[in-house]
Amino acid sequence: MTTNTSDGLKAIVADPAGAVIGLDFDGTLSPIVPDPAAARIHPGGAEVLDRLGRLVGAVVIVTGRPAATAVEYGSLAGVPGLVVLGHYGLERWEAGALAAPPVHPGLDLARTGLVPLVAGIDGVRIEDKERSVAVHTRQAADPWVTLDALREPVAALAAGAGLVVEPGKFVLELRPPGMDKGVALSAFLGERAARSVLFAGDDLGDLPAFAAVRASGLPGVTVFSGSPEIEVEADVVVDGPPGVLELLTSIADAVEGEARGGV
Repeated sequence: MTTNTSDGLKAIVADPAGAVIGLDFDGTLSPIVPDPAAARIHPGGAEVLDRLGRLVGAVVIVTGRPAATAVEYGSLAGVPGLVVLGHYGLERWEAGALAAPPVHPGLDLARTGLVPLVAGIDGVRIEDKERSVAVHTRQAADPWVTLDALREPVAALAAGAGLVVEPGKFVLELRPPGMDKGVALSAFLGERAARSVLFAGDDLGDLPAFAAVRASGLPGVTVFSGSPEIEVEADVVVDGPPGVLELLTSIADAVEGEARGGV
């Protein structure tokens, strides 16, 4: 793990009740796998979040996945006070209840249009997330070349359907406009009157959340769950989900140690 100096970690430990811990799911809590439906949280992850949820003001997962899917794949239903903002913040899961807007009408057009776009391209698959639809090239013979070849036609299809394209590692996701992880995180920080914030992510879709941490004016920490496929400027760089969970465990240890020291 490599780190830059950050007052954010000190603020979280000194005042955990005012801290918001924000996390992406895939690539951050769960290893990236060829089939997104096979993704599960890294072993011990649910226990770490359960522990952290009892110590800090709030734990929030901000993911491109449907919120309920992240809860299921992470075995997270029992994490104290957990909030999951799915579809980049369009959905909200909290205390077992799911709130979501109507499905964008352009998604039907996108689903129909994607089929001929990817027909005959070996290794390319379409993932239907109900409120968004994604094209994955990770299993193609040359994932980067295939992704680049699809960028323009997918962007044109999205524009015609009133959607935007969220690029990521070997994925192009078509989703409704007006919401991203930065907007979602900023709103959550205001809702909880946060006094410090950490956000961990691993992909291009997490960059707006990193920017929201910096723009919040709060003591903050950005954590990049390292990947050889992209480079991101962050306060802390860790080696994938194991590194994220190691960092979260160290924060929990430090909070508990601070509490014992103050007794």
